[in-house]
Amino acid sequence: MMWVARRLLSSVAQRTGRHAGPPALFRHPRRGCLPDLEPRYLQCTCCWRSRVPVAAFETLNAAISSTSEPCDEDDRSLDACYTSEQRHAILQLLNTATPSELAGVKLLRGRKSVNIVDYRTKNGPFPTLESVVNVPLLKHKSAVTVFNSILNPVKKEKKVKIQLAKFIRPEVDRSWLEDASNIVSLVCGTNKIAWAQVDRGMMLLDWRQVECPNFLRGTYMASAYLNDVSEVVALLPPADFYIIEKSSISVQNTTLFPIMVHMRTVEALLFALLEPRNLPPESNIPPRVLNMMRGAVGRHFGLMLGESRTSGAQTVRRLMTESVTQKLPRLKFPQEMLLKHRNSFQMGSRRGGEELCDALLQAVAFYELLSESSS
Repeated sequence: MMWVARRLLSSVAQRTGRHAGPPALFRHPRRGCLPDLEPRYLQCTCCWRSRVPVAAFETLNAAISSTSEPCDEDDRSLDACYTSEQRHAILQLLNTATPSELAGVKLLRGRKSVNIVDYRTKNGPFPTLESVVNVPLLKHKSAVTVFNSILNPVKKEKKVKIQLAKFIRPEVDRSWLEDASNIVSLVCGTNKIAWAQVDRGMMLLDWRQVECPNFLRGTYMASAYLNDVSEVVALLPPADFYIIEKSSISVQNTTLFPIMVHMRTVEALLFALLEPRNLPPESNIPPRVLNMMRGAVGRHFGLMLGESRTSGAQTVRRLMTESVTQKLPRLKFPQEMLLKHRNSFQMGSRRGGEELCDALLQAVAFYELLSESSS
């Protein structure tokens, strides 16, 4: 279209000398000067309602684009807006669909779908698209929306409801979890323990890790493990629930058996030190310490590669960026934590921040999976 306009202007300019006068697009040029543009208009055959100034090709292009949509005007025939195949598809559905099937089309929920069935029952099938506007509550604009929705249906993804027991152990009544004001997510590594405290408003309150020098040293002295884990527990902030990562290491994997024993030992100590003691068996108090499946967190963030989980550092960097750039971020970071950890998860970094990443992602996944399982 722009090429046609340029050719038209070029041919008009060449004839300006022969046909000078008021109707011309260009004033007759003075000797040695370029022709001056006159504030007249170029008539476009594709959008005859628009008078487009010839002085700006961008204006021409914008005007053509804005008038290229069919059926925007009420005086155009609806049947002229669609091909024969499209008309057949639209009429086929409108003449055969049940009220429940019609309700799946945009704008046809409620009374409109019933009116369509009533109208075709009394008057027979719709012969043309134009006849559809005779249905009560269906006018030209709404009919166009309905027709376009039939031709281009929006595919709704069916959400699979996630069972709470799939990612949280032991089972806890959902109401207790939903009422929690904040949680502390804990992840154990080979030589450190990391945690992230997140409240129900998705604000990060605390995010740290502590070195544990006695982990995987010597003969796994019970007293040494107890000292390291006790020092961590003394630093943990108070919370409604403590969520401990449940490792997915298989018992059949003999090469990783020492790691699995280490993880289970630390996990058992955390449960023993964090859970309130001497509670009466009939008390209606939920367990304060829970396990969350590592694989469930990995699947939630798309970090699984087969049965193995990849690094979450890139996901954490994205969450930190969104906290600054988006009005409603997925997780809100305090300014001091952004400054402290902004370079902690770069590619090739040897700062050893995997436990920090995993603790943060586990906390976010806890709230999001809880929300998805209840919807």
